[in-house]
Amino acid sequence: MATVARPTTTTRLAHGVVEYRHDRRGGATVVVLYGGHMHAGLALGEDVFVDAGYSVLVPSRPGYGRTPVSTGTTVTGFADVVGSLCEHLGIRRVAAVVGVSGGGPTATATAARHPDLVERVVLQSALGPLPWPDRGTRLGAHLVFAGATEGVTWSVVHAIMRTVPDLGLRALLGPLSTRPARQVVTALSPGDRATLIDLFSRMRSGRGFLNDLAVTPDCSGDVTQPALVIASRNDAAVPFAHAEALASGIRYATLLESGADSHFVWFSPDWPMISRKLRDFLTG
Repeated sequence: MATVARPTTTTRLAHGVVEYRHDRRGGATVVVLYGGHMHAGLALGEDVFVDAGYSVLVPSRPGYGRTPVSTGTTVTGFADVVGSLCEHLGIRRVAAVVGVSGGGPTATATAARHPDLVERVVLQSALGPLPWPDRGTRLGAHLVFAGATEGVTWSVVHAIMRTVPDLGLRALLGPLSTRPARQVVTALSPGDRATLIDLFSRMRSGRGFLNDLAVTPDCSGDVTQPALVIASRNDAAVPFAHAEALASGIRYATLLESGADSHFVWFSPDWPMISRKLRDFLTG
């Protein structure tokens, strides 16, 4: 699996400007909403949808990439932006909305607010209705991702990934796993290691990550579509309790536990099995 930069475009909707990537393949469409430090110009774990022939629509959430923080701004507000973007592109039905990490609340809100558009929900290492993050993480985020500091932070990260990538991987994967960082890095295949180096070398937070720290409404109880919740107990960024809360709160949800070493469920020996179950879920 490779993570590469992808070309994006922007459009102006009634809600404001939104950046997006629409990889058309002629089949049904899957909407992917990524989490913190990601934008539409990055692709991660989309192979399962591509290999099944789905078109993939990826909007940049508020504050990320070229989507201003004023477009949608809130979880429910951006859920309506997703609906408007689909209408703008002539998409009347979405096979699934996929919420990854911090994109989870927007995915559940999109499904809840637009049931005629969304057929299914997939949540991967997704934030649920529980309090997040802890006070230390919140304070640290305001120090390293605010204003001009955000640019300096990522310039340093990108330089480390270019020059001493093993050190960078240990530093960045450490907070994302309950296991020792060195153990997590050692277990990576060469391809997965290259993918993560490429990913971390391209991430930016913009104004999006601080916007994500706002309290979000819990829409999980309003989701009536089938949902598949995928998470690992080794995830230190989003505790497994979030997945359990989502599976309990969404009426027709199935919880699928990953054996991944970290927040990144795609980098695990059991990902091929999970991919098969995900494809089966999408085809009903």
